[in-house]
Amino acid sequence: MTGEGGPLQIALGAGVLTLTLDRPDKRNALSLDLVEALHAALERADLDADVRVVVLRGAGRDFCAGADLDELLASADRTLAENEAAALRLGGLFTRMRALPKPVVAVVHGRALAGGAGLVTACDIALAAASAQIGYPEIQRGFVPAMVMTLLRRSVGEKPAMDLVLTGRVVGAAEARTLGLISRVVPDERLEGDATDLAGALAGASGSALALTKQLFYQLDGRPVEDGVALGARVNAAARQTPDFRAAIAQFLRR
Repeated sequence: MTGEGGPLQIALGAGVLTLTLDRPDKRNALSLDLVEALHAALERADLDADVRVVVLRGAGRDFCAGADLDELLASADRTLAENEAAALRLGGLFTRMRALPKPVVAVVHGRALAGGAGLVTACDIALAAASAQIGYPEIQRGFVPAMVMTLLRRSVGEKPAMDLVLTGRVVGAAEARTLGLISRVVPDERLEGDATDLAGALAGASGSALALTKQLFYQLDGRPVEDGVALGARVNAAARQTPDFRAAIAQFLRR
């Protein structure tokens, strides 16, 4: 499956669905069309059994600079209801990525800002080049990082998140890793190879185990320890009934 033209390039190979934000002249800014293209691609990823893992990346020098500023300026003349609906459409990408029963991996180079940083935060794993930068500079534009704040707080905690959103400062990959915004940082020259290896490893893992693990991980948000353990026991029991589990244990015992 491939997609040509438009703001999003789509390619499927060896179980890996690669979604490339393709507006390099606009630093891959999130236009309304690009947001809709991402929704459609995630829907296809959910329904296509050949897709085992989704990789999200950007064309050109940056991952994503955030919202399209021309569209953002024009939105000042729209109604409150229209702007809320548009904001929810962007926020819906974040929740959809988390609900997708397949891993979503961000491969970050250049800058990931505002809504672009939100995309990175919403991914299950974020791999970044050492020279990459990430931040939420909305405050510097008289705006609010409203759609990304819930995920940001959960990822880095209250004090670091407040620092980032009130100052709008942009941090390097190493600090982003320390804060919890990024999963792994690799030298720039290794980004492509490491991303390919990571996606391949995930694509080769048990689909049912990945789906159950991801679902349980996010369902534990806000639960008391006792409830989390009880939920874990139910998922543990369900995992034992999957064909992947039976085959993997049988193969291990034959060694």
